[in-house]
Amino acid sequence: MAEDEDVPELMTVKETSEYLRIPLPTVYYLVQRGQLPAIQIGGRWRIKRSRLDSEILKKDESGQPTVLVVDDDPGLQALFKQFLKKAGFGRIVVGTGAEAISYAERQRFDLVFLDLKLPDIPGDELYAKLKKLYPDLPIVIITGHPDSDILTKILASGPVTVIKKPIEYEQLNRTVKILGHKGADAA
Repeated sequence: MAEDEDVPELMTVKETSEYLRIPLPTVYYLVQRGQLPAIQIGGRWRIKRSRLDSEILKKDESGQPTVLVVDDDPGLQALFKQFLKKAGFGRIVVGTGAEAISYAERQRFDLVFLDLKLPDIPGDELYAKLKKLYPDLPIVIITGHPDSDILTKILASGPVTVIKKPIEYEQLNRTVKILGHKGADAA
């Protein structure tokens, strides 16, 4: 199938199946039950990609923004879980690049926090893979090595938000607000 930017606004059931990476019979089932934004044209179903992107892929059941955190440090994972829960974000926290790719292929995220030093994939490679899947995805780099070659490679692709470790709660709060999301203000 062509890249996402070549996907037409009105997609056939087969194109939708490929776009969502789900079986063809499942698409028919969801369309017939009214769970996918579809219209009938000449007796054939057409699915509206823009509504699919905004209504189905963009949010989870609660409608909250979803964040993917990729870092293998258990202490930092705990900090992110606590912060994101308080800020009202849906969150998935993983420790490897392979897990991050697996989730990103199944779900669209509103924001990604990415550590550069992962046990399986260099941060710049994972950054490139995520950007290939979702070119407009905001990715915040978290690193204890701000002068690393990996970060230099990422910075060469364009402007990037970078947070230097050790990360503090208030620093996360400021960052998500700068990126246009509600922070975790004290109640």
